[in-house]
This record gives sequence, C-alpha cells and structure tokens, in this order.
Amino acid sequence: MRILSGLKPTGRPHVGNYFGALRQWIDLQSQGDGFYFIADLHALDGVRDRETMRSYTQNAALDYLALGLDPEHCTLFVQSDVPEVSELMWIMGHVAPMGLLNRAHAYKDAQAKGKEVDFGLFAYPVLMAADILLYHSDTVPVGKDQKQHVEITRDLAVKFNQTYCPDFDPDTGEGGALRLPNALIMEETAVVPGTDGRKMSKSYGNTIELFATDKQVKKQIMRVVTDSTPVEDPKDPDSDNVYALLKLFCEADELEAVAGRYRSGGTGYGDFKKLLLERFHDRFDAARAKRAELEHNLDYVNEVLAKGAARAREVGREVLDGVQHACGLR
Repeated sequence: MRILSGLKPTGRPHVGNYFGALRQWIDLQSQGDGFYFIADLHALDGVRDRETMRSYTQNAALDYLALGLDPEHCTLFVQSDVPEVSELMWIMGHVAPMGLLNRAHAYKDAQAKGKEVDFGLFAYPVLMAADILLYHSDTVPVGKDQKQHVEITRDLAVKFNQTYCPDFDPDTGEGGALRLPNALIMEETAVVPGTDGRKMSKSYGNTIELFATDKQVKKQIMRVVTDSTPVEDPKDPDSDNVYALLKLFCEADELEAVAGRYRSGGTGYGDFKKLLLERFHDRFDAARAKRAELEHNLDYVNEVLAKGAARAREVGREVLDGVQHACGLR
C-alpha cells in the first residue's frame, strides 16, 4: 500500500498539525510504503521571501524527523526537488474543468473574504492532485477539511484515464495510467481545537507549538479559553476547551477520572491546564530533545532529503512516462 501526504512549511508545527496529520504519518510507517513531502511549492501562496522559505523547509525536515519519521521506513523529501510533479500538474490542468476548480474550498473561501486570487491559489487542487497521482498513491491521510482535495484528485484521474486510456474501467479503476487514491481520515482527531476554541491554526494565532520554549508552551496552554464557572461548582467537560485538548493526550482511564473531577466540582480550570501542560511534556519532550540534536547534524538531515527525492523521482518518473505515453507526449 502506497501512502502519500504532505504539509506546507509555514513555521513552527503545533499540536493541531501533530494530531491532525503527523501522528498518522508516523503510525502508518509500519503499515505501508510511506511517501511524505514538505510542500514548499504550495507554500508559495504565502511565503514570498527566499530566506524564509529555505528556513521553513529545513525546519520542517527537523520537525518531522524529531517527531518520529524514520527514513529507514518511509520516503521523506521536499516537493520542489521532484520537478516531475510540476510537469504532471500542467498535463492534469488540461483535463481539469473550470467548474470543478470553482468549487474548491480554498478558492471559494478566498473569494468570500475578498482576497486577491492568483493562478497558484486557483490551481492549488491540480497541484495537489499531481502530488498524489505522481506516486501511484493508494491512501492519503488527510484532515477532515482536506477530504475534498482527494475527491477532486479522483475526479481528475478518472477524467484523464477516460480521455486517454481506452482500456480504463471507472468501476474498478483498472486500465488507466493513473491510480485512484482513497482518503484516510481519523474522525476523532480530524479537527483539533485551538486555545480560543476555534480550529487550531497559525492564521488564528491560537496554537500550542511543539518546539517552543518551555516558557512559551506554558503561556500558550494557560491562555486556553474557559468559561467563568467558579472553582467549587461542577463543570461540563464536554463544553470545555481544556478537556477537548486533554482528550488527545490522556489514556481512557485517566480521561474518565478527569471528567469525574469536572463534574464533581472543587477543581479549577487552572489545575486542568496544569495537567494538560504535564501531558504535553510527557508526549513531546523526547522529540524536543531529538530536534535539538538534529540541529547540530544538518548534513544527516540533508542526506535524508536527497535520498528521499531520488526515490520519489524514480517512482514519479515511471508514472509520468506512462501519462506522457498515454497522451502522446512520449
């Protein structure tokens, strides 16, 4: 089973990135042939400075290796180090209906907010489709809000295969130059709440960063928004942002006990935040230490990325050759 996923390098990773995507990457390493990439081409929509882009890309590699991606069990690479993806995007663009792209969430959201829309944003789903299709991906672990991109990818793959591959059977997916992928979504962690209760996102400024200093992490956790229920009164855990985050960190038996403390009263939100801080360090301190070590061994990190790109290009070249042959470019 070929597994494919990628994230934009847009600064420090946060708890939402980990539970929404990165944890899945790590867990799936032992279940298939994982291809994971740092999506620097996608990051061009918001990063317009060379040094910032290079820094973000390198830091993303450090983050992923520190958190547990193992180059002995997966392929980690930088998206732009595989030029075949851009060529496949251009080819796929010629079977991408305007109506389909007009319905893409990112484009519609930008329009609704009155943002300036460029070609890169409008064609974002086509590049994402090329990312997935270039490696004959079977499974794409994504957040719930990214499911549409996998659906668009399937639509484009079917359209290309129907256009250029006479033996293609849309019912079985067989006989085409492009494989039809499936989305894998972990519903229980698909949306991670931020410190203000909205989805955790850098754009909202409501994140808990994985590799911030101890002082910064504590500050971020202590600012999680709660209601004004007095310490002595019972509290509803299911309506509390701190408890929603504790559900990601605590085992079932501990979580049940914590919920009991909420409902019985006598414990303030500050105590629950302290517990969240403890569980954060239990989960991430080993990765935080490993990242510090990797910062002093960048030659190793660059070697991992180079080897990953070489393997990705080898696989991608074979798929692209088939696509080019199907449509008469080779």
